[in-house]
Amino acid sequence: MIEVSRHTLDNGLRLLHYRDAGTMMVAVNVLYDVGSRDEKPGCTGLAHLFEHLMFGGSEHIPDFDTPLQMAGGESNAWTSDDVTNFYDIIPAHNVETALWLESDRMNRLALTQRNLDAQKSVVIEEFKQRCLNVPYGDVPHLVRPVAFTRHPYRWPVVGEKIADIEGITLHTALDFFHSHYAPNNAIICLSGNITFERAVELVEKWFSHIPRRDIAPRRLPVEPRQDAPRHIEHHAATPQNLIVKAYRMCGRLDPDYHASDIISDILANGNSARFFQNVLLKTNLFTGLDASIWGSADPGLMVVKGRLQPGVSFDAANAVVDAELSRLTTEGVSRREVEKFVNKFESKECFENVSYAEMASKLCYYELLGDAGLINSELNHYRRLTAGQVERVAAQIFAPTGETRLYYGPSAHWPQCKP
Repeated sequence: MIEVSRHTLDNGLRLLHYRDAGTMMVAVNVLYDVGSRDEKPGCTGLAHLFEHLMFGGSEHIPDFDTPLQMAGGESNAWTSDDVTNFYDIIPAHNVETALWLESDRMNRLALTQRNLDAQKSVVIEEFKQRCLNVPYGDVPHLVRPVAFTRHPYRWPVVGEKIADIEGITLHTALDFFHSHYAPNNAIICLSGNITFERAVELVEKWFSHIPRRDIAPRRLPVEPRQDAPRHIEHHAATPQNLIVKAYRMCGRLDPDYHASDIISDILANGNSARFFQNVLLKTNLFTGLDASIWGSADPGLMVVKGRLQPGVSFDAANAVVDAELSRLTTEGVSRREVEKFVNKFESKECFENVSYAEMASKLCYYELLGDAGLINSELNHYRRLTAGQVERVAAQIFAPTGETRLYYGPSAHWPQCKP
């Protein structure tokens, strides 16, 4: 049982605490309830841009990283469709340095035209490097707007297009900051060699003076039901042809989420999974075949990706994948198969939870889902899965009407595709 302590400041900031006396370090994790789904069309990439801007200095601290490094610490951050997460790892006796840094940028980030222009340039170069200058880097930009027609998941976290990032003004950035990066829209976790009493004392000291702010209401459009398969083709100078099959699936808090996660494992988690055993070993169609889920807060996607062997047609590859997916519902799964991948999930969780830094991030996210204590019951959801439930959810996910299919590659011989 993972013991989690809580404290809420008067300004709405939620503090979580987990004691790990086996380390001399402390992880300070700050999660903001803002991601790319909180952006607007024509102004995408803002949340990811702020991941960079938050390291550009604040009112009393011109450079975030230098004081942290001088105190023996390190930091990083990541942005998703749903959240932005910052973390610092620092020796326990210097934890106040991290709290001082985090509080100052939460309170008064140094948002100047110079800083904004500098970070926009960095983000635009990252966009080019990750999405335009590598093979298959633009796959999310091709699949998302076809799979989603209304919901903000239709653009990637990095932004829909470079012009959106170029067009972000200082006024827009300031408004986004004050509407989302506030104590009443954040969760902080201190995990490591620090007592709960000391954590409360220090967080109160460094964050209690920061005022609450008016958080922008989240009014996300509901994505319409997909009632027919969708197909796209894209020519590019890539090493191999790639097939992508994306299927609509439930959100993170849906009762069927855990079955969806296990389905992706049954298909593609390791050498005992079905794609490896039934497709990669028995056919010569693919050099690689994978399946994964988004795990997004709102209904997202399960994505199957396969790189084709030279000379293999897209139709032949697609038919083999479809046949393998249909076996989940026509032939079913065994209880032993479900248990095997639940055991693999449990093993992964146990190894991850050894890390005090990983714990800090997880606890913040579970708290955002409703209760940090969910970390203690998450495994039970997987253990209660039945073969029948897995088959039922697979039938829902892999219904042909919910598919978005992409044929991507250098091939000049495109098959005739029928919806």
